[in-house]
Amino acid sequence: MSSLTLPCPAKINLFLHITGRRADGYHELQTLFQLLDYGDSLKLSRRDDDQLRFLSPLPGVDDSDNLILRAAKLLREYSHASLGADISLDKRLPMGGGIGGGSSDAASTLVGLNHLWQLGLSLDELAALGLQLGADVPVFIHGRTAWAEGIGEKLSPVDTESRWYLVLRPNCEVSTAEIFCDEQLTRNASPIKIAAFLEGATGNSCQNLVRNLYPEVDKALNWLDQFSPARLTGTGSCVFASFDSKSAAEAVLAERPADMSGFVAKGVNLSPLHKTLSIA
Repeated sequence: MSSLTLPCPAKINLFLHITGRRADGYHELQTLFQLLDYGDSLKLSRRDDDQLRFLSPLPGVDDSDNLILRAAKLLREYSHASLGADISLDKRLPMGGGIGGGSSDAASTLVGLNHLWQLGLSLDELAALGLQLGADVPVFIHGRTAWAEGIGEKLSPVDTESRWYLVLRPNCEVSTAEIFCDEQLTRNASPIKIAAFLEGATGNSCQNLVRNLYPEVDKALNWLDQFSPARLTGTGSCVFASFDSKSAAEAVLAERPADMSGFVAKGVNLSPLHKTLSIA
């Protein structure tokens, strides 16, 4: 096999509680990562030399900040692989949206090059590497909708009911670093159990702060909330609501304000990446 084309699925946070702040500046949290059947598409082609070439430049993103290239270099350094790759990306997920686009791209890079270079690394090894790139990367590597604790790396697979989600992107980007550094962020949410989530504990500790700082997000939440309870996902700008059917979600999407983009996707328990590569 000399090339692979792989999905890089989005995620939403069905809830997000910030429960504390560690001495190293990272935040302790609880969340439920819901994987979606919609995302970017990554093509990896093996090179017999040691060059790593990214063929789809991202506006405003230098190579040093490109998570795909960083992931490829990290994997090669860790494994001492002597091969390279040509990498191209069909970017559908917005940056700064809180739906895991960059993290998912990095995860698919690690998993895909592990196959393409025939390295034989385990998912646990790849997840440990991915954690160096971002707290959301391991959930995409393990490929299961999951309950998460710690900084997001302690994962317990959860099977959620089948739902359709409308994800809206207001015309702004939200900086995760800015939100986590803001003194107004609520950092003392009480830890909950999965049972409490299933009974309706679905808040996002960042939501009030983000909607106060970004009027566009507030507008999107207010608009979408007319049709189904709307929530912020993660610390980005995207908001979402769930629906019983694809047609119901698409009907609302068609009525969205002109200054918002969006998509409809189905929640899945197994990642499209893992289905493509037949990883159980």
